[in-house]
Amino acid sequence: MSSGENLAHFIVHPELKILRWERCGTAYSEARCEKTSPGEVCRRCAKLSTSIYDRRWVRIKDAPIRNTSVRLVIRKRRFYCHTCRKPFTEPVPGVLPGKRTTQRLQRAVTNACQKYSSLKAVRKDFRCSNSYIYKAFYSQLKIECGRKLNYAWPKTIGIDEHFFTRKNGYREFMTIFIDYTNKRPRELVLGRSSGVLQAGVSHIEGRENVLRVAMDLSKPYKSFVREYFPNASITADKFHVLRLLNGSINKYRKQYTGDERKNPIRRLLLCSSVNLEYFKRRAIEEWLSDKPDLRELYFYKEALQRFYRIRGHSKAKRALVRLTDQMADSNLREVRSLRNTLRTWSTEILNYFETGLTNARTEGFNNVAKTVQKRGYGFKNPENYRLRVLNA
Repeated sequence: MSSGENLAHFIVHPELKILRWERCGTAYSEARCEKTSPGEVCRRCAKLSTSIYDRRWVRIKDAPIRNTSVRLVIRKRRFYCHTCRKPFTEPVPGVLPGKRTTQRLQRAVTNACQKYSSLKAVRKDFRCSNSYIYKAFYSQLKIECGRKLNYAWPKTIGIDEHFFTRKNGYREFMTIFIDYTNKRPRELVLGRSSGVLQAGVSHIEGRENVLRVAMDLSKPYKSFVREYFPNASITADKFHVLRLLNGSINKYRKQYTGDERKNPIRRLLLCSSVNLEYFKRRAIEEWLSDKPDLRELYFYKEALQRFYRIRGHSKAKRALVRLTDQMADSNLREVRSLRNTLRTWSTEILNYFETGLTNARTEGFNNVAKTVQKRGYGFKNPENYRLRVLNA
């Protein structure tokens, strides 16, 4: 094969033969070509035909070469099918029926949309309309999503939500499902109720495969998992349990220090005491000596930290019972509320000591989703947002 034929195969499909290549000013280059196959198969009856009915020229836009737009001017043949007694047009590889752009251009536009900061820059480089870029981009994302996510539910998943948009004065949230086995988002659903989630993930097969679910302390998600995943055990996220008292500690602390975020005592109160130096722990104890309510909240916050340092499910179960019994004697509303939460979610909290699961991976992909939102300056179409996140 000559070097000229090698170059031609690089520019067009091997079944096409370049007849002439010319530069049309500074805007684009034009390649006149034709197909070299001896015959074509009729799409209606699947019979081979070699009888040429007529020919016609078709202009197809291809991916640019060296920042120069390329237009393929293809002389298509129309064959006559003696079985159907009707003419048909030969297909062109890399060009879908009825389209005037190549699939190579669509893939190039998709890659540019993922790397460029705006569609305006993509339109300038590819000399395409905004509507074509929009359609090509999301059609390719849909194809890629179907190719990557064509498998059943894994054994371990994570569930969490994040803010999507505000509509009619109400905040709408997206629920994200994370595949812990393959380390990727598995699905996004608009809404948080059990019925909406079941309808949004009903197309995924193998829900009986799910054995472990990591999630925060959300009652709608808890009811959804119990109804939809019959074999799954729920593990409450460790981070969300440890931060249950942080808001109350800050509220009581503001009564003494005011709403000053730079105050060093704010960070010291929320930090685990095992990570502090001795003189800092001593300073906190002296500062809390004349503040009984705040001192009690700090004590139970540290008790939760000690609880999660226990090894073994049985030891943790006994420690949780002792902790909730001790909370029953408290007069603080925040401590009683914490006790009710711990008792309601005791099974899910104790599952951590068997599975060791946290929602860290889910929170990480939540951050990826929020980054996609920021780069797109927000999304109005939930389906487009879903495709962007699943292909991120």
